[in-house]
Amino acid sequence: MSRAGERPTPPTPPALLSGAAITSFRLNGQFLAVADRLAAPAGLTAAWWQVLGAVLTEPLPVSGVARVMGITRQSVQRVADLLVERGLAAYEPNPAHRRAKLLAATDEGRAAIARIGPGHTAFAERLTEALGGPAEFAASLAALTRLSEALETLADEAAAHAEARPTPR
Repeated sequence: MSRAGERPTPPTPPALLSGAAITSFRLNGQFLAVADRLAAPAGLTAAWWQVLGAVLTEPLPVSGVARVMGITRQSVQRVADLLVERGLAAYEPNPAHRRAKLLAATDEGRAAIARIGPGHTAFAERLTEALGGPAEFAASLAALTRLSEALETLADEAAAHAEARPTPR
């Protein structure tokens, strides 16, 4: 604790990590709530939008969507099956893997995503203004991207270290 006139004590690395995690969890919830509101007029949920959006430009296997989105394969599989059932996506043969079909957006799926566009644009403009402009928004995005990349690097290093360790007998 600092006294009047003294510099405040900088936060410790554990406190920074906890603060970043808690803020990220809160931000994730906020983004999901916004995404649900934006997607609802198109008959989608945030999860449906997320999975469908991943295959708009090219079909991907469910595992590829999961990797790109940073979510579990099982979660993507459940959503993909619902999208296919509703005609928003289709499974296509995968020339690289006989059993792992590719998920592709249908014309109906692309149209649903297009209906989100106007609301998405309006909200993006309001959020940009609330952050103080495009430069501030870009700086926020850059900080989040750096944090994500650092976490990914550390996770990759931990995985490599764990693989290099001999297994107990």
